[in-house]
Amino acid sequence: PSPAHAATYTPSSNPILFVHGWNSSASTWNTMISRFQADGWPSTHLRAFSYNTSQSNATTAQTVSQEVDKLLAATGATKVDIVTHSMGGLSSRYYLKNLASSGKVDRWVSLGGPNHGTSSANTCFSTACIEMRVGSTFLANLNSGDETPGSFTYGTWWSSCDGVINPADSTVLSGANNTKTACISHLALTTDATVYGQVRDYINP
Repeated sequence: PSPAHAATYTPSSNPILFVHGWNSSASTWNTMISRFQADGWPSTHLRAFSYNTSQSNATTAQTVSQEVDKLLAATGATKVDIVTHSMGGLSSRYYLKNLASSGKVDRWVSLGGPNHGTSSANTCFSTACIEMRVGSTFLANLNSGDETPGSFTYGTWWSSCDGVINPADSTVLSGANNTKTACISHLALTTDATVYGQVRDYINP
Protein backbone atom coordinates (compact mmCIF):
# COMPACT_ATOMS: atom_id res chain seq x y z
CA PRO A 1 0.00 0.00 0.00
CA SER A 2 1.05 3.57 -0.61
CA PRO A 3 1.98 5.63 2.45
CA ALA A 4 -1.33 7.47 2.08
CA HIS A 5 -3.25 4.26 2.62
CA ALA A 6 -3.56 2.82 6.12
CA ALA A 7 -3.67 -0.97 5.88
CA THR A 8 -3.29 -1.09 9.65
CA TYR A 9 -5.19 0.29 12.60
CA THR A 10 -4.92 4.02 13.28
CA PRO A 11 -6.58 6.16 15.97
CA SER A 12 -9.17 7.16 13.36
CA SER A 13 -10.11 3.53 12.55
CA ASN A 14 -13.62 2.57 13.62
CA PRO A 15 -14.41 -0.36 15.89
CA ILE A 16 -16.03 -3.23 13.99
CA LEU A 17 -19.22 -5.16 14.73
CA PHE A 18 -19.44 -8.61 13.10
CA VAL A 19 -22.83 -10.18 12.33
CA HIS A 20 -22.90 -13.91 11.46
CA GLY A 21 -25.42 -15.73 9.31
CA TRP A 22 -28.10 -18.41 9.59
CA ASN A 23 -27.43 -21.44 11.79
CA SER A 24 -24.03 -20.05 12.74
CA SER A 25 -22.42 -18.22 15.66
CA ALA A 26 -19.86 -15.59 16.59
CA SER A 27 -17.09 -18.17 16.00
CA THR A 28 -17.64 -17.67 12.24
CA TRP A 29 -15.44 -14.61 12.66
CA ASN A 30 -12.46 -16.14 14.51
CA THR A 31 -10.14 -16.07 11.48
CA MET A 32 -11.07 -12.58 10.36
CA ILE A 33 -10.88 -11.14 13.87
CA SER A 34 -7.43 -12.64 14.39
CA ARG A 35 -6.29 -10.97 11.16
CA PHE A 36 -7.65 -7.60 12.25
CA GLN A 37 -5.81 -8.02 15.56
CA ALA A 38 -2.60 -8.84 13.68
CA ASP A 39 -3.09 -5.59 11.77
CA GLY A 40 -3.33 -3.63 14.99
CA TRP A 41 -7.01 -3.52 15.95
CA PRO A 42 -7.42 -3.83 19.73
CA SER A 43 -9.64 -6.71 20.84
CA THR A 44 -11.95 -4.12 22.45
CA HIS A 45 -12.66 -2.77 18.95
CA LEU A 46 -13.69 -6.13 17.46
CA ARG A 47 -17.08 -7.38 18.63
CA ALA A 48 -18.82 -10.54 17.46
CA PHE A 49 -22.00 -11.86 19.07
CA SER A 50 -24.30 -14.84 18.65
CA TYR A 51 -28.06 -14.67 18.21
CA ASN A 52 -31.07 -16.87 17.53
CA THR A 53 -30.98 -17.33 13.76
CA SER A 54 -34.49 -18.74 13.43
CA GLN A 55 -36.21 -15.50 14.50
CA SER A 56 -37.16 -12.67 12.18
CA ASN A 57 -34.30 -10.55 10.91
CA ALA A 58 -36.31 -7.55 12.09
CA THR A 59 -36.05 -8.91 15.65
CA THR A 60 -32.31 -9.52 15.25
CA ALA A 61 -31.99 -5.92 14.00
CA GLN A 62 -32.96 -4.78 17.52
CA THR A 63 -30.02 -6.82 18.86
CA VAL A 64 -27.72 -5.29 16.23
CA SER A 65 -28.83 -1.87 17.46
CA GLN A 66 -27.98 -2.79 21.05
CA GLU A 67 -24.61 -4.24 20.04
CA VAL A 68 -23.69 -1.09 18.10
CA ASP A 69 -24.49 1.02 21.15
CA LYS A 70 -22.46 -1.30 23.42
CA LEU A 71 -19.46 -1.10 21.10
CA LEU A 72 -19.65 2.69 20.89
CA ALA A 73 -19.91 2.94 24.67
CA ALA A 74 -17.03 0.51 25.27
CA THR A 75 -14.63 2.23 22.87
CA GLY A 76 -15.67 5.87 23.06
CA ALA A 77 -15.84 5.89 19.27
CA THR A 78 -18.41 7.94 17.38
CA LYS A 79 -19.04 5.39 14.62
CA VAL A 80 -18.66 1.67 14.00
CA ASP A 81 -18.19 -0.35 10.83
CA ILE A 82 -20.40 -3.44 10.39
CA VAL A 83 -19.09 -6.59 8.67
CA THR A 84 -21.67 -9.29 7.95
CA HIS A 85 -21.77 -12.80 6.52
CA SER A 86 -24.75 -14.34 4.73
CA MET A 87 -28.06 -13.64 6.54
CA GLY A 88 -26.29 -11.22 8.89
CA GLY A 89 -26.52 -8.76 6.05
CA LEU A 90 -30.31 -8.69 6.28
CA SER A 91 -30.77 -7.85 9.97
CA SER A 92 -28.04 -5.22 9.75
CA ARG A 93 -29.56 -3.68 6.62
CA TYR A 94 -32.91 -3.57 8.40
CA TYR A 95 -31.15 -1.81 11.26
CA LEU A 96 -29.57 0.75 8.91
CA LYS A 97 -32.82 1.40 7.07
CA ASN A 98 -35.24 1.52 9.99
CA LEU A 99 -33.45 1.88 13.33
CA ALA A 100 -30.00 3.47 12.98
CA SER A 101 -29.12 7.03 13.55
CA SER A 102 -27.00 8.08 10.58
CA GLY A 103 -24.27 9.08 13.01
CA LYS A 104 -23.60 5.62 14.42
CA VAL A 105 -22.32 3.64 11.43
CA ASP A 106 -19.75 4.51 8.80
CA ARG A 107 -19.28 1.50 6.52
CA TRP A 108 -21.26 -1.69 6.06
CA VAL A 109 -20.01 -4.91 4.43
CA SER A 110 -22.02 -7.90 3.15
CA LEU A 111 -20.08 -11.11 2.45
CA GLY A 112 -22.34 -13.48 0.50
CA GLY A 113 -25.56 -11.90 1.72
CA PRO A 114 -28.92 -13.11 0.35
CA ASN A 115 -29.91 -9.51 -0.34
CA HIS A 116 -32.33 -10.53 -3.09
CA GLY A 117 -33.10 -13.98 -1.71
CA THR A 118 -31.74 -17.49 -2.18
CA SER A 119 -33.35 -20.74 -3.27
CA SER A 120 -31.44 -22.46 -0.43
CA ALA A 121 -34.01 -20.99 1.97
CA ASN A 122 -36.81 -22.93 0.26
CA THR A 123 -35.88 -26.05 2.23
CA CYS A 124 -35.88 -24.53 5.73
CA PHE A 125 -38.97 -23.17 7.40
CA SER A 126 -38.12 -20.83 10.27
CA THR A 127 -39.23 -17.20 10.11
CA ALA A 128 -35.71 -16.21 9.07
CA CYS A 129 -35.66 -18.75 6.25
CA ILE A 130 -39.00 -17.58 4.88
CA GLU A 131 -37.64 -14.04 4.87
CA MET A 132 -34.60 -15.17 2.84
CA ARG A 133 -36.67 -16.66 0.04
CA VAL A 134 -36.68 -14.95 -3.34
CA GLY A 135 -39.68 -12.65 -3.49
CA SER A 136 -40.37 -12.63 0.26
CA THR A 137 -42.36 -9.76 1.75
CA PHE A 138 -39.45 -9.01 4.07
CA LEU A 139 -37.00 -8.58 1.18
CA ALA A 140 -39.50 -6.62 -0.90
CA ASN A 141 -39.80 -4.12 1.94
CA LEU A 142 -36.07 -4.07 2.65
CA ASN A 143 -35.21 -3.44 -1.01
CA SER A 144 -38.01 -0.98 -1.75
CA GLY A 145 -36.95 2.49 -2.78
CA ASP A 146 -33.22 2.94 -2.24
CA GLU A 147 -31.35 -0.36 -1.69
CA THR A 148 -28.55 1.53 0.10
CA PRO A 149 -30.35 4.22 2.12
CA GLY A 150 -28.90 6.80 4.46
CA SER A 151 -25.44 8.31 4.65
CA PHE A 152 -23.76 4.94 5.20
CA THR A 153 -21.24 3.49 2.74
CA TYR A 154 -22.20 0.02 1.50
CA GLY A 155 -19.91 -2.71 0.13
CA THR A 156 -20.68 -6.28 -0.97
CA TRP A 157 -18.50 -9.26 -1.85
CA TRP A 158 -19.92 -12.24 -3.76
CA SER A 159 -18.58 -15.41 -5.34
CA SER A 160 -19.91 -17.15 -8.44
CA CYS A 161 -18.95 -20.41 -6.67
CA ASP A 162 -20.79 -19.52 -3.43
CA GLY A 163 -23.03 -22.61 -3.51
CA VAL A 164 -25.39 -21.35 -0.79
CA ILE A 165 -26.55 -18.02 -2.19
CA ASN A 166 -28.46 -18.87 -5.34
CA PRO A 167 -28.46 -16.91 -7.58
CA ALA A 168 -24.91 -15.98 -6.56
CA ASP A 169 -25.30 -12.34 -7.53
CA SER A 170 -28.23 -11.94 -5.11
CA THR A 171 -25.73 -10.14 -2.89
CA VAL A 172 -25.22 -7.23 -5.29
CA LEU A 173 -26.94 -3.99 -4.21
CA SER A 174 -27.70 -0.93 -6.27
CA GLY A 175 -25.63 1.94 -4.90
CA ALA A 176 -23.06 -0.30 -3.20
CA ASN A 177 -19.43 -0.98 -3.99
CA ASN A 178 -19.92 -4.54 -5.32
CA THR A 179 -16.89 -6.86 -5.61
CA LYS A 180 -16.86 -10.27 -7.29
CA THR A 181 -14.35 -12.56 -5.61
CA ALA A 182 -12.39 -15.50 -6.92
CA CYS A 183 -14.16 -18.88 -7.11
CA ILE A 184 -14.52 -19.53 -3.36
CA SER A 185 -17.21 -21.11 -1.22
CA HIS A 186 -19.81 -19.37 0.91
CA LEU A 187 -17.98 -19.88 4.20
CA ALA A 188 -14.59 -19.10 2.64
CA LEU A 189 -15.76 -15.51 2.21
CA THR A 190 -15.03 -15.13 5.94
CA THR A 191 -11.59 -16.81 5.86
CA ASP A 192 -10.10 -15.98 2.44
CA ALA A 193 -6.99 -13.81 2.86
CA THR A 194 -7.61 -11.76 -0.29
CA VAL A 195 -11.18 -10.95 0.73
CA TYR A 196 -9.93 -10.00 4.19
CA GLY A 197 -7.41 -7.55 2.73
CA GLN A 198 -10.05 -5.98 0.50
CA VAL A 199 -12.53 -5.63 3.36
CA ARG A 200 -9.90 -4.20 5.69
CA ASP A 201 -8.86 -1.58 3.14
CA TYR A 202 -12.49 -0.78 2.36
CA ILE A 203 -13.51 -0.03 5.93
CA ASN A 204 -10.16 1.55 6.82
CA PRO A 205 -9.59 3.95 3.90
